[in-house]
Amino acid sequence: MSEAYPAPATRRFITVSVMAASLMNTLDTTIANVALPHVQGSVSASADEITWVLTSYIVSAAIVMPLTGWLAGRFGRKRLMLCSIVGFTIASALCGASNTLVEIVGARVLQGIFGAALVPMSQAILLDINPPEKHASAMSIWSMGAVLGPIIGPTLGGWLTDDFNWRWVFFINLPFGVLAFAGLTIFLGDMRSSERVKLDLFGFGMLGLALGSLQLMLDRGQTQDWFNATEICIEAGCALFFAYIFLVHTMTARRPFIDPALFADRNFTLCILFGFFMGMVLFGVLALMPPMMESLLGYPVVLTGILTAPRGIGSLIAMMVTARLMKWFDPRFFIALGFVSTAWSTYHMTHFSLEMGEWPVVFTGIVQGFGSGFIFVPLSTLAFGTLPRRFRNEGAVMFTLTRNVGSAIGIATLQAITVRNAAIVHSRLIEGIRPDNPVLARVVPDFDFTLPAAVARMNALVTRQAMMVSYLDTFWLLFILSLVMIPLVPLLRTRRQAPGDEMQLHME
Repeated sequence: MSEAYPAPATRRFITVSVMAASLMNTLDTTIANVALPHVQGSVSASADEITWVLTSYIVSAAIVMPLTGWLAGRFGRKRLMLCSIVGFTIASALCGASNTLVEIVGARVLQGIFGAALVPMSQAILLDINPPEKHASAMSIWSMGAVLGPIIGPTLGGWLTDDFNWRWVFFINLPFGVLAFAGLTIFLGDMRSSERVKLDLFGFGMLGLALGSLQLMLDRGQTQDWFNATEICIEAGCALFFAYIFLVHTMTARRPFIDPALFADRNFTLCILFGFFMGMVLFGVLALMPPMMESLLGYPVVLTGILTAPRGIGSLIAMMVTARLMKWFDPRFFIALGFVSTAWSTYHMTHFSLEMGEWPVVFTGIVQGFGSGFIFVPLSTLAFGTLPRRFRNEGAVMFTLTRNVGSAIGIATLQAITVRNAAIVHSRLIEGIRPDNPVLARVVPDFDFTLPAAVARMNALVTRQAMMVSYLDTFWLLFILSLVMIPLVPLLRTRRQAPGDEMQLHME
């Protein structure tokens, strides 16, 4: 690539444009969750049917995302980004205008297909338009969209749904799409590879089927009672089978869909591993906290969104500070500090109780926000610091894909553990609810086992306590997972090498 980077003013316009595109995509990963009950009533869908509004988006994006690296190399990032922005914006408008379940699910599939390229390609573009000494600042800006979007999604979705209509959850993407398209059309040069690589259609098909089966299993597992359901067993079997075929094909084909040499870079491989577990912890907590606050603490949806918002403020501050201090401090220090902050916050979350106020939720959210901010910027920078430039498209795709897979696995696993553990705790607690228990007689002296209403109230109380204990056990698991990652941080390298330059940048 030519060392003549775009002028600073042009870089700023490109940055604003790609961040608008990235933000509207990351917002849609969580913003629609809040509006789902309203959508269900509007399109007259059952509880099981309405989940396809989320599943269709997740699965289609997972299948198409691995292809975006090849598309960027074949047709150029600018063409891919513009096509994706137009398609995603139109699909968002179709979602908002839908009147039936089939219409909105079809539009969500289109959203997933066209939105798959927005986040990884925005990262690749920011890395290419900035000189190496500006990569930390560029990744701090990119990280804000990648991390803050899912965090502020529920708050923004709750406000739009309550004050306007659920359709505005999708219509909000329109101004972002127009801004991104106009900015990239005017200011972004066409970036395309000097080498034309033939598409490994078989490899892409196997990977797409494996990811699609995995996402279906994870998204529908909780509602289908996991491996007690034939559907989940079939999806798990398909995911393992297609993943095995893909790995064998990748190691034996002359030109595989994903070049194994991409993972020869130790920094990149370790960074996507860190990103995988970071996705599990960060998005796992984001999935656990709202139902805990609403069902156990009795918070309304709007207050739940307000109390989770400080997490985004912590992330924003940490990203800005880290981008500046990385010039003088070892990036690995911030990654370790981020996992320590995350562990500290999850440790404090293990002391939650049903009688607590709002401050513990806010405090732990801010600390965890600091943790994710400290991790994400240096991780995004180190992942590409030693990676040859010819792998940048594929690297950006894999970096985003593994984080998404980690978050999907983390959310599904933690929710399943919480629900199943609650049933175990409930059975243990209920053992003590008997007439000969002196503790029960002392705490509830007037309890009458012959009154069905009294027994029902006691069962509801025990269920609530069991759920809280189960959440605390899950937070302990996240605490241990955060600690386990810290010793791996020194394995990262900070030395930068001059990556091979095999891209051509020219302004249209």
